[in-house]
Amino acid sequence: MSVKTVTLSQDAYEALAALKQGGESFSDVVRRLARRNRSLLEFAGAWKHVPKATMERYLAFLEASDELSKAKIARETRRAGKG
Repeated sequence: MSVKTVTLSQDAYEALAALKQGGESFSDVVRRLARRNRSLLEFAGAWKHVPKATMERYLAFLEASDELSKAKIARETRRAGKG
């Protein structure tokens, strides 16, 4: 396998280093990041270890947050229409 030298700024190097997991090399990190455009199906089962009660709390929180967001958008829209 051939090797190429890539020059990075200090902040880019630090950002890449922060993304390293376990014993990954920088090449491993770049390969992993390059594969990021993945199918949602790859995440199927990713939460299977989470207890049902915890998942139900997460979902309730997300639903409540969604309702609050919709209410805020409606308020802001009405306010903007009055101005």
